[in-house]
Amino acid sequence: MIIEIKNLVKRYGDFLAVDNMNLKVREGEIFGLLGPNGAGKTTTINTIAGLTKVDSGDIKIFEKDMKHHELEIKRNMGIVPQDIAVFGELTAYENVMFFGKLYGLRDGNLKDKVQEALNFTGLWDRRKDFPKNYSGGMKRRLNIACAIVHQPKIIIMDEPTVGIDPQSRNHILQSVKELNKLGSTIIYTSHYMEEIEELCTNITIMDHGKIIASGTKEELKALISSEDKMSLEVSSVNYTLIDNIKNLQGVRECSNEGNVITVISNKNSKNLSKVIDIINEADSEIMSINIEKPTLEGVFLTLTGRTLRD
Repeated sequence: MIIEIKNLVKRYGDFLAVDNMNLKVREGEIFGLLGPNGAGKTTTINTIAGLTKVDSGDIKIFEKDMKHHELEIKRNMGIVPQDIAVFGELTAYENVMFFGKLYGLRDGNLKDKVQEALNFTGLWDRRKDFPKNYSGGMKRRLNIACAIVHQPKIIIMDEPTVGIDPQSRNHILQSVKELNKLGSTIIYTSHYMEEIEELCTNITIMDHGKIIASGTKEELKALISSEDKMSLEVSSVNYTLIDNIKNLQGVRECSNEGNVITVISNKNSKNLSKVIDIINEADSEIMSINIEKPTLEGVFLTLTGRTLRD
C-alpha cells in the first residue's frame, strides 16, 4: 500500500471531523474520496498531505511514518487544492518555477521540468501571461502544473474542476488519466459523480467523519442492488399476460401503466428472455425495453441520505 491510515482521529474543539478512520490506497490507482459537505474529506486529505496534525492514529506513506519522515514524504507528493493557489504577481512560468524550487529542483533540470509541466497542461504558449489574464479553466490547469512539476508519486486533487468550462474540464480529466498512466497514484475528490465514475478504480464514501463504504464501482453498486428491474413498452396488454409474468420464478412484482409493463425480479433471476417469450405468445409486439441498473449516485443517496452536491 502506498498510503495506509490506522485509527485516525481529528477534532476541532468539540467537533469530531475524522472518527477513528482506517484507510488504504494502493500504488498506481486513482482513488476516489466521496462525501457530502462536512463529511471529513478535506480534513482527511489535509492529514495525508501533512497540512493538518492528527490527534491520534498513524499515517504511513511509502511505508514510512508521517511523524518521522514528513519532509521526505512531502517531496514526493503534489497537491491540487480546491481553491486556486498561485501567485498573481508572477507569470505562469514564474509560478511553476517557484514551486519547482520548493520541491528541490535546480538549474537545467528545473527549467526542463517547468517546460514539461506547462506543455502537459497546455499552457506553454501562455507561459509569460499573468494568472489574472487566464480563464478559470486555465488557472486550474496552472494549479496542476505547479503540483506536478517535480513529477510526484502521489497527487492529491481536491475538486480540481469546480467552476470551469466543459472544454477545460475535459482537458483536466484526460490529464488525470495520463498522469496515472505515467505512474502517479492519484487521490481525487469531486462533486461530479460522473467524474468519479469515469476516473476512479477504487472509491471510498465518507459521512460524519467515518468511512461507510469502500470498493470498486461495481462493488458499491452491488451494496444496494438486491433486485433487477425492467420496463417493456408493448403494443397491447391483458390480464393473462401480466399473470403469466407474475408466475415466473423470481418475479417479485409485475404491473402495468397503460402499455408499459414493469417487472421487478430477484437479483440475477435472468427473466428477460422468459418475459419476452410470454409477450410474444400473447401476440403483443415489444416496442422498447429498458433495463434499470443501480448508479453510483443511487448508492451515495442510499448510504448518506443526501445527493453529492448537498
